[in-house]
Amino acid sequence: MDNIAIMIAAAIGTTLVIVLIILGVLKSRKKKKYKKLIEDLDYQKNRLDTSPVGPELAKVGSYVGNEKLEILYNNWKERLNEIKEIQIPKITDMLIEAEYSLSQTDYKSTMYKIAKLEMEIYKVRATSAFLLNEIKDITNSEERNRASITKLKAKYRELYEKFEETMNEFGEFAPVVTMQFETISKRFEDFETLMENNEYTEVPNILKAIDELLKHMEVVIEELPSIVLIAEGILPKKMEEISSIYQKMVAAGYPLDYLNVEYNIDEAKKKIADILDRAKVLNLEDSLFDLKVLTEYFENLFTDFEKEKVIKSDYDEASKTLRAKLKKINTLVQDIFAQMDDLKKLYSLSQEDIKDLYEVKNDLDKLNEDYNTLITHTSNHSFAYSKLTEEIENLVIRLSNLENKLDNTLNVIGNMHDDEMRARQQLAEVEDLLKNSQKQIRSFNLPVIPNRYFVELREAKEAMNEIVKELEKKPITIETLNTRVDTARDLALKLYGKTKEMMKTAMFAEMAIVYGNRYRSSEKDLDRNLTYSEMLFVKGEYKKSLELTINSLNKIEPGIYDKLLKLYGGKERMSE
Repeated sequence: MDNIAIMIAAAIGTTLVIVLIILGVLKSRKKKKYKKLIEDLDYQKNRLDTSPVGPELAKVGSYVGNEKLEILYNNWKERLNEIKEIQIPKITDMLIEAEYSLSQTDYKSTMYKIAKLEMEIYKVRATSAFLLNEIKDITNSEERNRASITKLKAKYRELYEKFEETMNEFGEFAPVVTMQFETISKRFEDFETLMENNEYTEVPNILKAIDELLKHMEVVIEELPSIVLIAEGILPKKMEEISSIYQKMVAAGYPLDYLNVEYNIDEAKKKIADILDRAKVLNLEDSLFDLKVLTEYFENLFTDFEKEKVIKSDYDEASKTLRAKLKKINTLVQDIFAQMDDLKKLYSLSQEDIKDLYEVKNDLDKLNEDYNTLITHTSNHSFAYSKLTEEIENLVIRLSNLENKLDNTLNVIGNMHDDEMRARQQLAEVEDLLKNSQKQIRSFNLPVIPNRYFVELREAKEAMNEIVKELEKKPITIETLNTRVDTARDLALKLYGKTKEMMKTAMFAEMAIVYGNRYRSSEKDLDRNLTYSEMLFVKGEYKKSLELTINSLNKIEPGIYDKLLKLYGGKERMSE
C-alpha cells in the first residue's frame, strides 16, 4: 500500500515538473518574440533618425536666393526639427517603456505599447517621406526641368518647321502665327532667367505655360489652314452658287421658302466673319467644326434642290393624271345621275345601290374641292412640292377608292343590262328550238305523236311567254327574269332533245321492220313479231316497236343492231 502511494506521488511530481518546464519554455519564447519586435522597432527609429531629409534640405540652403524659396526652406527646417527633436525622442521614450514592461514580464502592457510604437513610427515615417518629396521637388528640379524644357524645345522646332513649310496656307494670319511663335520663344528665355536666379518655385509655372502654348499652337498649325481654305474659299463659292440656283428656281415657280436659304446664307456670313475675327487672335475654338457644319448644310442644299426638281416632275405628272381621271369620272357620274330616273324605271335598283351612287357623288364633290384647293396652293407657291406631292398622292388614293366603289355599283347596273340582253338573246334561242322541234316533227310523217309531247310543247311555249312578260315590265326585276329564262331554256332543250330522240327512234324502228321483211317468208315467229311491231309503230309506241324488232332479228342474225347502225349511218345506240 505504501509502495502504491509512493508511486502516485512520484508520478504527480514528475507531471508538475514537466508542466513547469513547458510553461517556462513558452514564457521564454514569448519574451524573445516581444524582444525581437522591440529591437525591430528600434531599428526603424534609427532609420528615421538617419533619413536623407537633412542632407537634401542642406542642398536647398546652399542656393536660397529669393524670398519664396527662403520661406519654403524655413518651413521645411521647422518640420525637420520637429521630427528630430520631438517625434523621434518620443519614440525613444516609448521604446524604453516597452522594454521595461517586457522586463517585468507584463506581456499585455508590452503588446499594447508595441502597437502604439508601430503607429507612431508609421506617422513619423509618412511625415518624413512627404517632407523629403517636397524638398526633392526643388533639389531635383534643375535636372527635371532641363529634361522638360528640352522636349518642349523639340516640339517648338517641329511646329515652327511645319509652319514655315506651309506658311502660304495661313494667308493673312501668317504674321499672327509668327508673333505667337515669338511669344513662345520669349517664354523659353524666361525659363533660363528663372533657372539662373534659382527661382525654382516659378519654373513649373513657366513650363506649364509653354506646354499649353505649344499645345494651342499645335491646334493652330493643324486647323488654321483648313479654316482659311473653307472660310475664305470653299464656303463663299458654295454660298454664291447656292444663291444663284435658289434665285433661278424661285423665278421658275419653286416654293423654297421652307428652306430659309437667304436667311441661312446671311447667318453663315456672320458666322464666317466671327470665325475669321477670332482667328486673328488665334482663338480657334469650335471654328473648324462650325465651318464643317456649314459646309455640310450647303452641300445638303444642293441635294434638296435636286430633290425638289425631281419631286416637281413627279408632282406635275401625278397632277396631270389625276386631272384627266377626275374629268373622266366627273363626266361619268354626271351622265349616271342624268339618267338616274330612267335607270330606276328600267331596272329594279336596290336602295343600297342607289345609296352607293349618292355616296360616290358626295365623295367626288369633296375630292374636286380638295383638288381645287391643292391647285390654288400650287399656283400661290405656298408649299414645297414635297408637301404637295404627299397631298396629291392622298387624292390619288381617294380617287382610286372612289373608282372602285363606282365600278362595283356600275357592275350591278351593267350586269342587269347584260342579263336583259342575255334574256332577249336566249328568248330568241328558245323560239328557234321550239320551231326546229316542230319542223322536225312535220318533216317526218309520223303516224302518231304522243299526247305527252304536246303537253311539254305547251309548257315550253308558256315559259317562253313568261320571259316576254318580264321583259315588258318596267322596271325589270332581273332576278325574276333570270328565273324565267332558265325555266324556258330547260323546257325547250328538253323538248328539243325528246323530239330528236323520238324521230331517231321512229326512223330506226321503221328501218328495222323493213330490213326484217326479207326473213318473213321463212321465219314465222319473226313474221308474227314484225306484224306486232308494225301495230306498235302505228300506235306511236316507237321504242317498243324497235325493241321487239331488234330482239327478234337478233335471234336470226346476231349483232343485227350494230349492223343496222353501220348500214343506215346510225351513230348512237338507242337506249333500251
